[in-house]
Amino acid sequence: MLHPSYSDLMKVVNSEVEEGEHPVVNSRYSIVMATAKRARQLIDGAPTPIDNAQDKKPLSVAVEELNKGIIKVVSDEEGE
Repeated sequence: MLHPSYSDLMKVVNSEVEEGEHPVVNSRYSIVMATAKRARQLIDGAPTPIDNAQDKKPLSVAVEELNKGIIKVVSDEEGE
């Protein structure tokens, strides 16, 4: 099992959302999809600032990046 929990990751991702705005991630599905997308980017060779990333699985690196706030999840409207 990966740590941190879904709810902890959701809090980190939504920490910069101002009061009254919609959260960027509002379900487990959304956080799983965002993490999986980042893991695929890492598999395809995207760089990461995580130490010893080559010794870890891409999904673990993606979760660590999200938890540390290194990468940001953007909503579909922002990404277009």
